[in-house]
Amino acid sequence: MKSSLFSKVIIASLALMLTASAFAGGGSHKDSFVISAVTTVSGQQLQAGEYEARWEGKGPTVQLSITQGKKVLATVPAQLVELDRASLDTRAVIKSGANGDRELTTLRFSGKTYSLNLGTEFAKVENKTDLIN
Repeated sequence: MKSSLFSKVIIASLALMLTASAFAGGGSHKDSFVISAVTTVSGQQLQAGEYEARWEGKGPTVQLSITQGKKVLATVPAQLVELDRASLDTRAVIKSGANGDRELTTLRFSGKTYSLNLGTEFAKVENKTDLIN
């Protein structure tokens, strides 16, 4: 009888830990994304291509590193924002400036219930935002 109760407590504890870590967890994270044209991130220009976003912790504020291969190309503060539902696809949200400059403002990842808003003011998506797959 005690063994059965102990098993139930262990299973309940494991379920609670998994639930607590579901929102981006507390460890190291990485997800890939693609940009289709030259885009600026924290003053660094990124060429069109595939990149990886890496960060530590569960937020709400994290330090985001954008890498390509083993090379860190940009590091920027970001805000981890919980979404109402999982994103259907991976998107790099780009804000276009009046002079044609493109700046990465938000990253969303397929199947994840969070997004990363980039920049010191935690960029907001505006009406003039382009979505890049």
